[in-house]
Amino acid sequence: MQLIMSDFKKGVVKLKVENMDDLWYLSNIIDKSDLITGKTQRKIKLSQETDRQKKVVKKTITIKIEVEKIEFHKTLNSLRLSGIIKQAPEDIPRGSHHTLNIEENSIIKIEKKFLKYQIDKIKEATKKSVPKVLLVALDRSEASFALLKKNGYSLLSEISGEVQKKSYQEKIQSSFYPEVIKKIEDYDKKYNIQHIILASPAFWKDDLMKKIENKELKEKITLATCNSIGKNGLDEILKRDEVKKVLREDRVIKETALIEDLLKHISKNKLSVYGIKETKEAASLGAIDTLLVTDALIHKLRQNENFEELNEIMKTVESSKGTVHIVSSDHEAGKNLDGLSGIGAILRFEIK
Repeated sequence: MQLIMSDFKKGVVKLKVENMDDLWYLSNIIDKSDLITGKTQRKIKLSQETDRQKKVVKKTITIKIEVEKIEFHKTLNSLRLSGIIKQAPEDIPRGSHHTLNIEENSIIKIEKKFLKYQIDKIKEATKKSVPKVLLVALDRSEASFALLKKNGYSLLSEISGEVQKKSYQEKIQSSFYPEVIKKIEDYDKKYNIQHIILASPAFWKDDLMKKIENKELKEKITLATCNSIGKNGLDEILKRDEVKKVLREDRVIKETALIEDLLKHISKNKLSVYGIKETKEAASLGAIDTLLVTDALIHKLRQNENFEELNEIMKTVESSKGTVHIVSSDHEAGKNLDGLSGIGAILRFEIK
């Protein structure tokens, strides 16, 4: 997500959606009654003097709505914000209803009183740093290596080996694969790599994997397919779901650690609570240090128009200097928290 401008004291931020993952962040930042400004298509009726009929056309306009309903569909990669029109061109009636469809490349302005966890989510989504990911594109005789960047990649090196052809079969010179593996090992140490995307046409990546003996290195590798090598192959890798997956995993690792910490406290029956009622009571006493809430619980309560109680709990926690974390229900740790009603907290002190 690209941060175009922000003034959190005045309660305004302007953002550009860069990928589908950004919709998840926005669905956890935007609340009912927020003011959202963005471009949209609206059906306009045009009068025709000749036959006095009205022609309906679609027109792209900039519109501001006060949000009444937030609909986020993970499977459809869709974020729909429905509400009352507050500002629009003169031919659009104020007070009527409209739905903004937020998608990739959408630019929106959000006006609201931001909670700290919402500001943190915006900073997390717009931060320039990315996990250390090594991209490797290879075939039978060539390999390219690059380091993933926020917008693209930085080419590190390209190497080539010899290919012997015999009886319509191709055989790799024994020195090529070891050289590729050595390059991967060198870059792993130099850049402290967290993930490696190894891609190739056909089966070359699988052959290379069989020759890697370092178990720790193997655990970092995700296999992918590309139809070419060199810069074209690296460009292909950037568009692969495998890259999106490892970027999500970086967030998952952090969320999993938070939930595991909560579960440890629960297993000891010390300094922890879970469930709406229990968490609300702990929040009212100023006892919550860390509050964890799943996105599934948030969306469920919004659908049932019963979100305000949870929102007040989060506000209370922040007012008593606690931290609030919204975690995804897509991974195992998130599902475990959903099994505990979707909300839990680590406490500063014991409560009865």
